[in-house]
Amino acid sequence: MTNIFISDLHLSEEQPAIAKGFLSFLDTGLEGASNLYILGDFFELWIGDDFRSSFHDEIIAALAAVKIPIFMMHGNRDFLLGTEFCASIGAELLPDPSIIKLDGEDVLLMHGDSLCTDDTQYMQVRGLLRSEAFQSDFLSKSVEERLAFAQSARQESQAHTSETEMSIMDVNFEEVVKVMEQASVRTLIHGHTHRPACHELQLNAGEGRRFVLGDWDAQSGWKITTNQGELELIRFEL
Repeated sequence: MTNIFISDLHLSEEQPAIAKGFLSFLDTGLEGASNLYILGDFFELWIGDDFRSSFHDEIIAALAAVKIPIFMMHGNRDFLLGTEFCASIGAELLPDPSIIKLDGEDVLLMHGDSLCTDDTQYMQVRGLLRSEAFQSDFLSKSVEERLAFAQSARQESQAHTSETEMSIMDVNFEEVVKVMEQASVRTLIHGHTHRPACHELQLNAGEGRRFVLGDWDAQSGWKITTNQGELELIRFEL
């Protein structure tokens, strides 16, 4: 059974080359695959399932035509993806984190932002945005109000990123070990940091592995494939 994992496409109308590359990937890149996992930040912006554009409709139609099961996970950009969106593409929304079986082994899936505990300012904002109270209030606002808030939040996020050391915005190693040991797994797959790599680490139960997916750009994408228990991180041309 071959599984494919991707994340951090940040699809938007402002980046048509990435969207075009993703549509091509759906046409030619899933041959032989049994499942497709999208581990967050699929869209650069998502303000609720009730807001759709022709751009979104094209992406949704392409996903709905995929013949294999699709599993979605929230990212920090598209945490408002809901049941209506998932139903429209026939996907299952996974909680973050989730444990799945890959060739008999438990594997932990995450978006990855919750591992960045050194970035205390971000973690405070994350807690607010993921709260039920905030999301209920936000979704009750008009589309125009939500768009304005989202654009303002994006600008603040970009400013924070430019002013914060990269090491602070990366995962905290102790947090990685903690969540893996709490989940009793030896393999973790996540995205978010845009630092594709495979890291070996030592756990109480023995050696562990952390696979980090890369973000997509106009030229290339990143994926992890599984085949008979082996995981491979691959950069491919779009």
